[in-house]
Formats: sequence, structure tokens, C-alpha cells
Amino acid sequence: MAHIALITGGSRGLGRNTALHLARQGVDLVLTYRTGATEAEAVVAQARELGRTAVALPLDVGDTRTFAAFTEAVRGALAERWGRDTFDFLVNNAGVGRNAPFGEVTEETFDELMNIHVKGVYFLTQALLPLLTDGGRIINLSTGLTRFAYSGYSAYATMKGAVEVLTRYLAKELGPRGIAVNTVAPGPVETDFGGGVVRDNPEVNSFLATQTALGRTGQPDDIGAAIAALLTEGTGWINAQRIEISGGTFL
Repeated sequence: MAHIALITGGSRGLGRNTALHLARQGVDLVLTYRTGATEAEAVVAQARELGRTAVALPLDVGDTRTFAAFTEAVRGALAERWGRDTFDFLVNNAGVGRNAPFGEVTEETFDELMNIHVKGVYFLTQALLPLLTDGGRIINLSTGLTRFAYSGYSAYATMKGAVEVLTRYLAKELGPRGIAVNTVAPGPVETDFGGGVVRDNPEVNSFLATQTALGRTGQPDDIGAAIAALLTEGTGWINAQRIEISGGTFL
């Protein structure tokens, strides 16, 4: 029986890349999207071309009021597509990037980041726990910016710091169910995240490359492949860890 992974924000960026790497490993998929229905269905189609069963469901991770209905939608999809009532892997990937100097961060921006990256991750995971199989895995996405500081990301990095603490508590409390929980912290990656600043700004890209031991910025495949590897057989004893995937940035 194939494993099933639920990936939030699976229509684009690192979520999409992770989904396709998992599909190549024989993992079936439940993807979420907020506005990119067309993009999400394209990922579903690619997964099916790889011989996997996949479905895309709408979700706003920043609105906890929708989580009960979303959980029921997942339950329905599991029953209809797989004849199951559980899934195996949860990847809390969905997020947004906001860049502003500390003195210019508004309460509105702070609350948006809090709702998506902390409150959303916390309560969505809570809502989905009854559907997560014993012995399953959870991966929460953080950022290299919790280890090194880069001006303009104080609010974003603060939220991700909370996610890293939450990961350790989840590992502790879900241990009796055999569920391993880890944080993956990407370094600078060339995606459209944060307005595509790493991908599209040559000066930023060049500077970050010079600050990385391996001499370049990250590609989506660097992150998606690593997340998929953490969900393979033989890695279940890795638990409560922060795993930075940055090529050695700002050492």
C-alpha cells in the first residue's frame, strides 16, 4: 500500500517540487492551494503521469475557521480515492514572505505572518492529527533566517523560530504514537517566494552565492529532494531536529 503525503501549498515553489519528488518515490499526494487551482491541478496531472494517485484541495492556512471543513474534505478524499481513513506524511509548507525593516513592520503584516506561519501550522496540525497514521511523519518548514540574520526579515524569522520550537514539542507529545516531527530550514532558494528576490535580483543572488560554502544559491530541487529523502524508509529515527538545507550559508 502506497504512502500518502499531505503537502500544504503544493501548487508552486518548494511545495510543488517536494510533491513531485515524492511522487517519483511512489508516494501518493493530497495537495492544497489557496488561489492557484490551475497550477495545483497541473501538479496533480504530473503526479498521475508518474503513476500516482493525487488530489488537490483548496485551503487558506491563515484562516483557522476553515480547518474543520478542510479536515472533512481530506477525510472524504481519503475514503473516495484510497479507501482509507488516514494519511502518512504531513508537510506544513504553505507560507508567504514579507520583507520590511523592523521599524516599518505593521501590525497587519505581523498578524498575517502569525496567522499563516504559526497559528495556521499549530491548529491545522491539531485538526489533522486524527487522520495522521501512527508511525507517520510531520515536516515543518522553517528558514535559515532563524540561524543567521538578514535585514528586513525580523517578523518572518520570528514566526519561523516559533515553528522550530513547536516542532520539538510535537515530537515530544506525539512520540507515543510513533510520529516523528522535524523542521527543514531552507537557505536562499531561487523561487518566486518573497517576490522572487533571490531568483530575480542578480545582485542579491550573487552576494548570497559568495556567502555560501558550495558557491551558489539553492534550487528548488535541492530542497524538494531533501524533504522527500526525510520521508523515505530508514529515516524514521531522525526526530525533533532542525535540518538546515542551505549549502552552508553564512558559516
